[in-house]
Amino acid sequence: MDLAIVILNWNGKKLLQEFLPSVVEYSQDFPIYIIDNHSTDDSVEYVQRNFSNIKIIRHSHNYGFTEGYNLGLQQINTDVYCLLNSDVQVTKNWISPVLELFKKDDSIAVIQPKILSYTNKEYFEYAGAGGGLIDKFGYPYCRGRIFENIEKDNGQYDDETEVFWASGACFFIRKSSFDSFSGFDADFFAHMEEIDLCWRLKNAGNKIFYTGKSTVYHLGGGTLNKTSSKKVYLNFRNNLLMLLKNLPQKSLFFILFTRMVLDGIAGIRFLFLGKFSYISAILKAHFYFYRNFSKFYRKRKQQPNKIPVYFHKNSILFNFQSKK
Repeated sequence: MDLAIVILNWNGKKLLQEFLPSVVEYSQDFPIYIIDNHSTDDSVEYVQRNFSNIKIIRHSHNYGFTEGYNLGLQQINTDVYCLLNSDVQVTKNWISPVLELFKKDDSIAVIQPKILSYTNKEYFEYAGAGGGLIDKFGYPYCRGRIFENIEKDNGQYDDETEVFWASGACFFIRKSSFDSFSGFDADFFAHMEEIDLCWRLKNAGNKIFYTGKSTVYHLGGGTLNKTSSKKVYLNFRNNLLMLLKNLPQKSLFFILFTRMVLDGIAGIRFLFLGKFSYISAILKAHFYFYRNFSKFYRKRKQQPNKIPVYFHKNSILFNFQSKK
């Protein structure tokens, strides 16, 4: 089974200097590609000088995470893509367990390894942790991470199991699956696009898997800081868009209405915390959602039948708050 490692880069020289050597060291049997999103630093020149075997695909614009990958991957022919963030340190034998899982079950479309924190390696990392799940109101969370609560890795997620979504930080996907579903939704630009794609794949009967036999370390926030108001905007906006596209019809409007109310409560909380830029970000996210409701409702009609599959029957928001 052929596999290509693909790293999307935008002005990421420092990250490439720190993390690319581990990818090269532990991936010698597989080709590595850099898709460059029209960087203005000398990151491409750095790669060309120091890693002559790495293939570079250059874009004429910054297309964001979604379209950056969509366009770049069209130029790569392989069986499996590994979409790897530029701020990820890989480890010895990180690829073999993933390929073995793909070979065991043709219905598996996407696989994620265990993702630990690069800065605190005994703990899981926010983006992905031990595999992604989703609650009854469409809030994404992970085994090993609920909101800001991060678990220590004590081997509790060393299993191999089906999950709801895989993290875009280290995202293995069959090329046939990626192409059949037209890749990431370009309108998302960045954030939650991998959850949306996984949900679309699941709606068509595919499986999303996690393997604890493979481990990587993720820095996180390498391109957009976790506290950025732009990140808040993208997360609130894209979560609503994802729900509109993928929820079963019978629960669509109830869950959307509930989420709008909960988003309003989040805005009030940010008001008391003095985070006024976050309030503006939530308002902008909702205005975008209202303006583009018809467009994304049409997109849901292009998707397979919506399967009401949730891995958590309750609300993680209410459960988590009640335990604090």
